[in-house]
Amino acid sequence: MKINKLIGYSGVLVLILCAKYLPFGRSDAEAASTDTEQTATAADTSRSGKSDVHAKELMSVKLPAGLPSRMKDYSGFTVSFNRDNHTPNYVAWELLASETNGQVPRYDKFWNDPDVEGCAFTSDYTRSGYDRGHLCPAADQKWDEQAMMDCFSMANIAPQDHALNSGAWATLEKKERLWANKLGSLIIIAGPIYEPGDKCTIGESSVRVPSAFFKAFLSNDPKSPQSIAFVYPNMHSPGNMANYAMSIYELEKLTSFDFFSALPDDTEKAVESTYNLKLWK
Repeated sequence: MKINKLIGYSGVLVLILCAKYLPFGRSDAEAASTDTEQTATAADTSRSGKSDVHAKELMSVKLPAGLPSRMKDYSGFTVSFNRDNHTPNYVAWELLASETNGQVPRYDKFWNDPDVEGCAFTSDYTRSGYDRGHLCPAADQKWDEQAMMDCFSMANIAPQDHALNSGAWATLEKKERLWANKLGSLIIIAGPIYEPGDKCTIGESSVRVPSAFFKAFLSNDPKSPQSIAFVYPNMHSPGNMANYAMSIYELEKLTSFDFFSALPDDTEKAVESTYNLKLWK
């Protein structure tokens, strides 16, 4: 299923933006890094939820064969990084209600992670026309200083249109903290979506600009687990967030990723096949 068919995204806009914004050189020093092709498995943490399925298993995403994935566990989230795109495949984390009102100040210093091959540099985004868009937002990591610093790793970043970053995406980030506070905990998985025709790149590293961004949510209440996903085109995305909502099953068809496979088969099928917007207000 094509993104432009699903959410009315115009491929012409990508060509316009790509022509408008020229790549800009980086000033950061080159750093050596290593790459590991591996199955995407999230980190084990002491912050796991109270559900019958461990949070780390729920954060694990099955990726298409051959897709580059360098796994990196940070304090509060896990990254599957794609060295070819210079952006994450996805970022996964558990957000607890107790973490939604943290007091750690915003770090605001982006940094290249030398442990992640292909990790972009801050200068790749300078004057590119795109924001350094967080996949895991800084406001979700205010519960710990190290988690906040980790959040500004460029391995957690992808080129995001400013109107999206400061608009609909920011609204969704605020919503997720409200949901986590209400539900007790949430499993959240976010990432960029690339179409085969996405050729626009920025910076000396040639960071690939995605067509869209997704976020998948799971409230793993053993009695009544619920899920929902949102996909926003990488541009100004006005209107009600309901217009961008979909089931996890629909998101899986769009991305070829397999989410929440740690759930029992019958539960996974029921949870992923539908969503109820009334539960996500």
